[in-house]
Amino acid sequence: MAGRADMAAVTPLCLLLAGGKSRRMGGGDKNLMMLAGKPLLSHVMDRAVPDGVPAMINANGDPARFSGFDLPVVADVVEGFAGPLAGILTGLETASQDYPQASHVISLATDAPFLPADLADRLIAAITEGADMAQARSQGRRHPVFAIWPVSAAAGLRAALVDEGIRKIDDFTSRYDCAIVDFDGEPDPFTNLNTPADLAAAEILLVG
Repeated sequence: MAGRADMAAVTPLCLLLAGGKSRRMGGGDKNLMMLAGKPLLSHVMDRAVPDGVPAMINANGDPARFSGFDLPVVADVVEGFAGPLAGILTGLETASQDYPQASHVISLATDAPFLPADLADRLIAAITEGADMAQARSQGRRHPVFAIWPVSAAAGLRAALVDEGIRKIDDFTSRYDCAIVDFDGEPDPFTNLNTPADLAAAEILLVG
C-alpha cells in the first residue's frame, strides 16, 4: 500500500497533555492529585508510555511543579489557551526541533488512570497499515486527544490553528486519513476524572 510505514520506522515520542484548568476539580493541576498512592499523572505514564520511549509534559505556568517526574516541560507555542490542538502543535514542533529521531508524537491526556497498556502499540500499528494518523475510540465514542500524529504535520497544524482559527481536533484530522482504533474494557479505559467524586470512585476501583 502506498504510504505504508514500517513499524520499525515509526519512532514515537509521548506527549503528556497537562494544560487543562481543572475547574470542576477545584482548580490547580488535577493530574498531580493523589490516586492510590501516586499522582494521577503517574498512572497515565505507567500505563501508556512504553518503556524506552521518550516523553515530555505540555503545561503552562511554573514547570517546577512537575520536577518530580524528571521530564522536560514545554509551554504552549501559541498564546491564549487555544485548547488541546495548541498542546499537540507544541509537541510536534518540539519534536521537530529537539527530537530529530522522532517520526510521530503520541498525545495523551493526563486525567485517565485506566488506559489500555497496548494503546501506543495499537496506534502505531494503525500507522503501519497506511493511515496518516490515528485516534482511539471506546464504546462508540472517539477520544481525539489519545492519538498518534506525524511530526511532518506540524506546519499544517500551525496554519490551521493560527491562520484559520481551528480549535476542534476533528476539524483538523478530517483533512487526513485518520484511522480509528477501537478499545474495550470495564471501566471504560478512557474514563477521565473531572470531579472529586470521580477521583474517589477511581480510588475504590484501584484499591478496593
